[in-house]
Amino acid sequence: MRLGILFSALLSALILSGAASAPVWADFAPSAEAAQPLAVGARAPDFTAHRVDNSSYTFSSEHLSHPVVLIFYRGGWCPYCNGQLADMHTVEPKLREAGYEVLFVSTDRPELLYSSLKDPSVSIDYTLLSDPTLQAAQAFHIAFHVDDKIYAKQLKYGVDLEKTTGTKLHALPVPSVFIIDKSGIIRFVYSNPDFRVRLSGEDLWRAASDLK
Repeated sequence: MRLGILFSALLSALILSGAASAPVWADFAPSAEAAQPLAVGARAPDFTAHRVDNSSYTFSSEHLSHPVVLIFYRGGWCPYCNGQLADMHTVEPKLREAGYEVLFVSTDRPELLYSSLKDPSVSIDYTLLSDPTLQAAQAFHIAFHVDDKIYAKQLKYGVDLEKTTGTKLHALPVPSVFIIDKSGIIRFVYSNPDFRVRLSGEDLWRAASDLK
């Protein structure tokens, strides 16, 4: 009897332990302001995105060979995103030299990752990943629905999310930066629902340097 009780307790503990380690995906927030990004100290969730050649890229926080800088941006059609990527142009090589893997994730379809950028020169040597269904953004709790009013306004500016993502989700990520250590734990988070305000390359470099 005691052995049976002990076995049941151990089995329950293993089940609970496995559930706790599994990534918990958030539903799409109703707005950028309502999104609640994963916090410092949380384990980074696993996700799969796609490279420009449509091959799969799998991120696994339990199998990292380097610390990671993960940058979520809306898409190459966004002038503020292009400004951010341009600003990162001098910092990204320094981050890689310091041992970081640097990933840029957007909602653009794989074939649009480079062509949609207004200034193609900023994409040199960047690892750009496609997350059109926002699975990665959901995993990090930064995905939100774009309401009909905002979607209609974007159409007036020539931006059609259905075309850039290839989906009818009408959703975007809150522009965010996560620094994840080699053990898979989030050590730095910057996320701002005001898409016009981005973390500067200088501030990112300072944060990454402080964590080394």
